[in-house]
Amino acid sequence: MTATNPFEDADARYLVLVNAENQHSLWPAFAEVPNGWTTVHGEDSREGCAQYVDNHWTDMRPASLAARA
Repeated sequence: MTATNPFEDADARYLVLVNAENQHSLWPAFAEVPNGWTTVHGEDSREGCAQYVDNHWTDMRPASLAARA
């Protein structure tokens, strides 16, 4: 039996999370959202969540660094 990485399973359902630094993460929908992260895009396909991230996380710098620029 091969284990599937829940962060790379194209057939799984995901959320998009964001932290205080405006960093985004795809997160398996079945897993508890970790402290310090907020759901900004509800349950969707991996591709749908990745597209959300591509459209909304246009500045990869942490928010605290971007604020200093």
